[in-house]
Amino acid sequence: MQETFGKEEKLKSSKLITQLFAEGKSITTFPIKLIYLPVEHEGDYKIKAGVSVPKRKFKLAVKRNRIKRLLREVYRKNKQIIYTATHTKKHIFMFIYLGKEEPEYHFLEEKMQTLLKKFLQKEKA
Repeated sequence: MQETFGKEEKLKSSKLITQLFAEGKSITTFPIKLIYLPVEHEGDYKIKAGVSVPKRKFKLAVKRNRIKRLLREVYRKNKQIIYTATHTKKHIFMFIYLGKEEPEYHFLEEKMQTLLKKFLQKEKA
């Protein structure tokens, strides 16, 4: 499986995003919160994902954008955890950063792996 995060995989539809926040379930592994919803969407990928960093905690756009870049990269590197599990159906994801300071890459990667494994356990149940 390729480790890419292309245009087709990104959650951009405002209709889907609104539906996600209205009906979605969430899992948290501090400092990352995952809001997810099983939904049939267009495209070949099982998951469409988006990332968000609150302006309230990070006033400077430079810092928000850096954290979003880190979140996207960590997801891109670890999404095979979900894609290798055959029982998952199509979902939409939103990753929200909850921390108060800029994270280190390795710390964020560890938390993302934990979060994705938690998601798979919840889906099995």
